[in-house]
Amino acid sequence: MPPAAPAAFPPRPRICYHWNCERQADVNQDSSRRKFLAASGAALAHSAKAPARPGPNDTINLGVIGCGARGRGLLIPSFQKQPGARIVAVCDVNSRYLAEGRARAGGDAVAAYSDYRKLLDDKNVDAVVIATNQHWHVLQVIGACQAGKDAYVEKPAGNFIREGRFSIEAARKYGRIVQFGTQQRSQEHYRKAVELIQSGRLGEISEVEVWDYENQSPGAGSPPDCDPPPELDWNAYVGPAPWRNYNPNLYYNYGYDWYKLSGGGHQVAWGVHHFDIVLWAMGVRWPAAVSAMGGNYAFQDNRDYPNTFSAMAEFGPGPVAKHGFILQYTMRVGCKREARAHGKCFLGTQASMLLDRSGCWIVEEPRKGQKPVPAANLLNAESGFPTARDDNRHFEVFLENLRGRKQPFANPETGHLATNVGHLMNIAWEVRRTIRWDGEREQIPGDAQAGALLDKPYRAPWKLGV
Repeated sequence: MPPAAPAAFPPRPRICYHWNCERQADVNQDSSRRKFLAASGAALAHSAKAPARPGPNDTINLGVIGCGARGRGLLIPSFQKQPGARIVAVCDVNSRYLAEGRARAGGDAVAAYSDYRKLLDDKNVDAVVIATNQHWHVLQVIGACQAGKDAYVEKPAGNFIREGRFSIEAARKYGRIVQFGTQQRSQEHYRKAVELIQSGRLGEISEVEVWDYENQSPGAGSPPDCDPPPELDWNAYVGPAPWRNYNPNLYYNYGYDWYKLSGGGHQVAWGVHHFDIVLWAMGVRWPAAVSAMGGNYAFQDNRDYPNTFSAMAEFGPGPVAKHGFILQYTMRVGCKREARAHGKCFLGTQASMLLDRSGCWIVEEPRKGQKPVPAANLLNAESGFPTARDDNRHFEVFLENLRGRKQPFANPETGHLATNVGHLMNIAWEVRRTIRWDGEREQIPGDAQAGALLDKPYRAPWKLGV
């Protein structure tokens, strides 16, 4: 019994794309989300729980919730590099990770907590950085907002679709700054690429290809469930998720993204980055229909999600694709190949654009009788695209938003909408048929089986609410 819960393109340069080595960054104003920003701004003006601190010249004291690979390996050192920011508290349910995170953050002068709620009660903490697994993201955002603290929260937005709206409502109700971890929104070459797409330079875009390719062969195998290691409070880690016994693959070996307890496969964990850019560039918010298929074709292990996966999402007419378009997503972790491992390609009648974290390329569509034109890399001075990498820009933007009390471009709503695309793909995969999506009401009409997968029950005593 569970205890009670307390191709035409050049090969990319060699860049680490493992999830805990992802490149960082995001831009600042979101004209496409005025309704969200206006509501949040009003809340900032009127909420007694939203003091306008820290001020423009104050040191910002940060608390980091989650000292696993992402927290201690990337977020702690990245925020330490930012002028005017200081990490004053850390939290983790793994005592070894907690000690390592505390040491990296500054040693004994940094407060250490095993319960994130105690960190939220710490009056020295101005804002929190949430680096836990995705089944904790929404509850911790809500808790931060209720405690009068701003938050930077890693992606994805939640572990199921119904969760995401609660982060949006919490930010509005309590007037807090909540920035989502889709760092590509802060990279300048992504902004330039979006402007180019929206200018009509590619012609009529009918399809967008998105892919995530890695080679994790031969997989992690299928070890039996066992007792958790002594440093880990497994009951606290499971938290609001339905109970599941400890398994080494579920916690270590970077497996947490592949189990329903704490993830949704690459189509959620990695896909959210790509889908966010596609929604932004194409000026749309959700697909109308989604289908998917996949299986463990590359190797066999005990993961809940397939190692080879393909999905299609159909979008209705929008400001860029006047007649609609298809998003094609492919994921495999049994073959990386030598091309670009994670990226997207916008396919238009005049040209195609390949876009990833290392650059942006355009290939002109050859006309009748013409020879194909080689891909042109737009990262050069003549094109106006930046030539220097801005991987840490997203962290700078978060601190700028706090000082200026500005709602971020990467906010809970954009994160929720981008995360939903991957969740819908998983739902279509589970029911083995195409599903229709009413994005306005966030319902799957006429399909009770698929609709039931929009929700996951919370384990007592945890509850969703703002």
